Amino acid sequence: MDMAKGSLHRTTAAAVAAVTAGICLALTGCRAGDGGDGAKDGGAAVIAPGRPGEKSRTLSPEQAAKRQPDDSPNAADRAYVQHMVEHHRQALTMSALAPDRASADGVRRLAERISAAQQPEIGAMQKWLARYPAPSGAPAAGHDHGAMPGMATEQQLRQLTEARGADFDRLFLTLMTAHHEGAVKMAGEALAGGNNGAVEEMANEVVATQTAEIHRMRAMG
Repeated sequence: MDMAKGSLHRTTAAAVAAVTAGICLALTGCRAGDGGDGAKDGGAAVIAPGRPGEKSRTLSPEQAAKRQPDDSPNAADRAYVQHMVEHHRQALTMSALAPDRASADGVRRLAERISAAQQPEIGAMQKWLARYPAPSGAPAAGHDHGAMPGMATEQQLRQLTEARGADFDRLFLTLMTAHHEGAVKMAGEALAGGNNGAVEEMANEVVATQTAEIHRMRAMG
């Protein structure tokens, strides 16, 4: 009986030791790489996978941070965000006309969705601009509506304001479809020329959301 207890005790102790060793190995970053430029002993470590046929490398957090790609905003990022704030604001102005003028429930619901989506996006873009102000001396992007594809003219906005019922519905869908197409074009240009990850996410969201709404508006028209 005592021999059985001793054997069980040794087995349990060995299992605990093995588990403890595994935990220690994980906490030290599983130093299976080359170890040549890794974290200091006892410090946190990051494993950087090697290319095919190469060993992984053990890096310190500082070394890993330096290896991250530089996504500093460039001129294309700033121009896109500044212009898209103005672009979204016009969409909100157009959508605000729908409750009192549209005759189709579908048009009113579409206008509500546009407002609900784009108002928070404006807030996010404004926060981004505050976080990444333009460098001193850099030219401002300006608010030239002609430089932004899809923007309605002042005359078109007056026509939309004066329209009622089915006339409003048709004009709203025509102008908003063109407006969305312009936004998608601007987003594509930002994705091609920009460098910042947050702007890329915003542009992808515009492409996905507004492309779906373009299809919906064409079906409604």
